[in-house]
Amino acid sequence: MTGWIVISLGDVTGIGPEVTLKALAAELAADDTRYLLIGDGTVLGGLNQELKLNLPLIPFHGRQEAGRIFVHEPAAGALSDRPAPGCAAAARASLAWLSEGARRCLSGEVDALVTAPVNKGSILRTGQRFIGQTEFLTELAGAQDTAMMLLGQDDRQRWLRVVLATTHVALKRVADHLSTSGITRIIQRAAQACRELGLPAARVGVCGLNPHAGEEGALGDEESRFIAPAVRAAREQGFDVTGPWPADTLFYRAYRGDFDIVVAMYHDQGLGPLKMIAFETGVNWTIGLPFIRTSPDHGTAYDIAGQNVAHPGSMIAAIRLARQLVRNRASPVQ
Repeated sequence: MTGWIVISLGDVTGIGPEVTLKALAAELAADDTRYLLIGDGTVLGGLNQELKLNLPLIPFHGRQEAGRIFVHEPAAGALSDRPAPGCAAAARASLAWLSEGARRCLSGEVDALVTAPVNKGSILRTGQRFIGQTEFLTELAGAQDTAMMLLGQDDRQRWLRVVLATTHVALKRVADHLSTSGITRIIQRAAQACRELGLPAARVGVCGLNPHAGEEGALGDEESRFIAPAVRAAREQGFDVTGPWPADTLFYRAYRGDFDIVVAMYHDQGLGPLKMIAFETGVNWTIGLPFIRTSPDHGTAYDIAGQNVAHPGSMIAAIRLARQLVRNRASPVQ
């Protein structure tokens, strides 16, 4: 079965188009997957020539056409020839392209969505309410209980997989966003993600919120109030889960192979260790959406855009994961 993956180009004044084209050049021969790029065709065409990639970019008119890489430019996303970094037009276009990609996934036209980076500050300056692509897609899809999962491997193929109990929340408000039921659902999502990845086990380790996992209440009571009850509830449901563990030791134990996945309580608790070992290969996977969505685990990097120095490793990993999940859903692992 030939799969279709749609890639929204994100903020074209950043490195999204560059890493997308470089990744496709590296991955096109891997299988017969077809790609639909949602974004500015003029920008892509010029960059394709500038990078000397010679990718066969074809204007999209329908799935029946022959070819591998197609480009669709929604009218709402049209840009000037040389938009300034972080400009309002590029920010608005990035959301139009993201919405178009999600719409095609929801309609069943394509099998997965890979999203190049957008810039939150640029979007907010347009007056658009925006927290992040994960939250934007969750609302657009009308989904419940989605979660942000990050995964990556080092140069020795040692993996870290992390699911976040909270995402883009100020640190002083994290505890207010935690609950026993919410953490229990995240544990369930983490175990389900392991199954979708085809892993033989789903051993879940859960972080505490406070240093030393609260030190038996001396450094906070969130562990006893929310986290430990969630772990017990998930164990009673048959999940292989333990915790809460001090985060400073849990990530080491997961890295050496004691756990298949870690549930972290907040954004930087989980992403710090992940990016330490997989900065150029980390992938963001939104679990709980009604379609597959992955993205590279980096931002727009305005400072290096247009210099042909952006590393495509994270985008390559995002495309590979999307293909793997499409295959696994077509032929579920028993």
